[in-house]
Amino acid sequence: YRDLHTFELQAPTRLIEWARGSRVYVAGYGQSDGNEILQLIPPPTLLTKETQGLCPERDFKVECGGFSERPVYSLKYVPDTSLLVTSGPPDSSLQVWQVSAEDSDIIKSVSPIATENGTGQSWAKIATISARAPWVLHGSRLDRVQITEVESRKNVYKAASGGSEELSSLAFLDCNTLLLCCATGRLCLADIRQPQSLVEAVSVPSVPCSEQWCMGTRHGAQGLEPSSQPVARLSSRGLLTLTDLRKTSEFLALAKARVPSPGSGAEFLCISWAPALEGCLAISGFDGTVHVYDTQSWDSSGREAEPIFVHKGHAFGGAGGSGDPPLVTVHTWHLQKPRTLLSAASDGSLHVWDWVQPCGKC
Repeated sequence: YRDLHTFELQAPTRLIEWARGSRVYVAGYGQSDGNEILQLIPPPTLLTKETQGLCPERDFKVECGGFSERPVYSLKYVPDTSLLVTSGPPDSSLQVWQVSAEDSDIIKSVSPIATENGTGQSWAKIATISARAPWVLHGSRLDRVQITEVESRKNVYKAASGGSEELSSLAFLDCNTLLLCCATGRLCLADIRQPQSLVEAVSVPSVPCSEQWCMGTRHGAQGLEPSSQPVARLSSRGLLTLTDLRKTSEFLALAKARVPSPGSGAEFLCISWAPALEGCLAISGFDGTVHVYDTQSWDSSGREAEPIFVHKGHAFGGAGGSGDPPLVTVHTWHLQKPRTLLSAASDGSLHVWDWVQPCGKC
């Protein structure tokens, strides 16, 4: 490691979101009342552009917080606002939170966003954008996807019915284009200017029906078309695919991650592109580790890929509340520092780490 910081939270943590001047948001996913939502100030060394020497303060600090009566399974900061949006069981409704001003340490709940036929639906996956107005893209199934203006609660868009498959991920590619990923691995493109148009992209390789998938999208450099950025998908068996949305008839690359045998579910699968490193992505959700890969040498053979770095800190951190080894529940990349990642685990551990650059690698 070049650098490693750890912080212990009071409960299993599922969410991490960088926002608001490098503030970090985390939330708990326990089934009991009182799941914390916290805004943390990172260690000072993470707030500087250049790597500094020894720093006397190496801990995260809690700046403000609140409590959710329901488990928080998804959390997104709404850009250019002081709002957060969360979702979680028992239905597909959304909760909106106001991050208080500097003179207060409270994150308070404001009126929720109800969804049509939300009762009985699984929790909603969410994405946010503020290109035109503060919007949230949300839905639990392919035929339940919509965009809501966060402040006015106005419905901006509702996707045409493309089936009732459960969603695993969704994203804004730009202010007009949406990408939806089903748990089966099916990708669909939607354009909010054409509500009745839902275009299916390339399917996944032939796999067992029980296999579940998630996706990661990459935001390219300014001036590049969003569709030119590859979409990565990860399955619960460790299969990785890269897809160019401009040519959906074939895969850019196929690979197999070096992960343990899949468990009973894919609840914490996570894949993400490095925003400041060309061709690098990270995966987690199989055990107490985070794997980083350089995809630039991948081809369509589907052979096992060698990670360029494996973060094992959570695996050695002790057992979770159930007595089981800790499981990484989520990870995310620092927006400016190329090799810096933040990861959280089922034992409440929060790690931020930066690995030493291997010669010739990312």
